[in-house]
Amino acid sequence: MKKTNTNQHLKSKEELLKNAQALVETYDSVPVSVDCVIFGFDENELKVLLIRADLEYFKGMWSLLGELMLPHENLDEAAYRILKERTGMDDVYLDQVKTFGGIHRHPGGRVLTVAYCSLLNINHHQLKITDHELHWHSFQSITELSFDHKEILDECYKWLQKRIQEHPLGFNLLPDKFSLRELQNLYEAILNTKLDRRNFRKKFASMDLLIDVGEMEADVPHRPGKLYKFDFDKYEKSNRKWIGIDF
Repeated sequence: MKKTNTNQHLKSKEELLKNAQALVETYDSVPVSVDCVIFGFDENELKVLLIRADLEYFKGMWSLLGELMLPHENLDEAAYRILKERTGMDDVYLDQVKTFGGIHRHPGGRVLTVAYCSLLNINHHQLKITDHELHWHSFQSITELSFDHKEILDECYKWLQKRIQEHPLGFNLLPDKFSLRELQNLYEAILNTKLDRRNFRKKFASMDLLIDVGEMEADVPHRPGKLYKFDFDKYEKSNRKWIGIDF
């Protein structure tokens, strides 16, 4: 009796699965792609990785690192695959930012895309593949991109500005030992604003998370400043949320 009930249950599950598959087949099929927005910081300037568009319609234009998601992939798998295939890098953490579904965002028809974003130290992450003229561009110099990639880039930039004020990820872009001048240059480049020097230093001093390493800058064209390290251990052990830095 129990065996019969089990067989009936399995049959019922198989029928339900077939019904679900039949229903999905009636849906409109919309391709899904992933676009990776990779920001970098170098020479006191915010930069972004761009590549030549490989669609003839956008010939000669610059594009974000993107491609269609494969049938067997989830979104995260697609993002990391695309990043590795395009750049050769496999040690970059990506955050999912937003989905873009404009009807006319692709000239060939409707394509949904999910934007992933990362911020990295250019000197610590060397490009291993540079096909299709892949290289770093000054963020401020970008005025036009293929598809709706300028819109995607701008949205990710807003995400980055908010993120850096809520999380100490900016310290990963600096040398192990940095000056307060370098730290302020980083925040000014990402927030795209001039910050008051005294107020900036006061804010970070109040957090008590900078370690004075007892050294000074060397070979700089200005008055040498003290060098510091960010106390990641203290930050993690404090179990406190990074308080927004309202400059």
